[in-house]
Amino acid sequence: MSVVDRCPCGSRLEYTQCCEPFHLGRPAPTAEALMRSRYSAFARGLAPYLLRTWHPSTRPRRLELDADLTWRALQIVDAVNGGPGDDSGVVEFRAIARTADGERHVQHERSTFTRIDGQWLYVDAGTGPLLRDR
Repeated sequence: MSVVDRCPCGSRLEYTQCCEPFHLGRPAPTAEALMRSRYSAFARGLAPYLLRTWHPSTRPRRLELDADLTWRALQIVDAVNGGPGDDSGVVEFRAIARTADGERHVQHERSTFTRIDGQWLYVDAGTGPLLRDR
């Protein structure tokens, strides 16, 4: 019996059929797909991918991932624009992790994205339009 390698982004698809193609260089078709692939990159420790998909105006010079965090789940709360025909979008999400000592950590963001030359890029966490209340 083979073990299925589910994608960390929560899509229920195999990693090879979900976020891996983006990690290998295929452009994400939507802001949400990029956000999911970035979450998967955090979960898999792929700092170079995170830097490559970060807008140059806000990208840090280097990125060291916290090895003490194990990313457990991703919840998409809302998305505004960010589709194949858009040049910008906002994705609100919650990413849940556990520290090595078992403490729960929740990263809640309204991330903004922009598309340049067909490539979606993460801009920042929270300068986008306010989303409807939940």
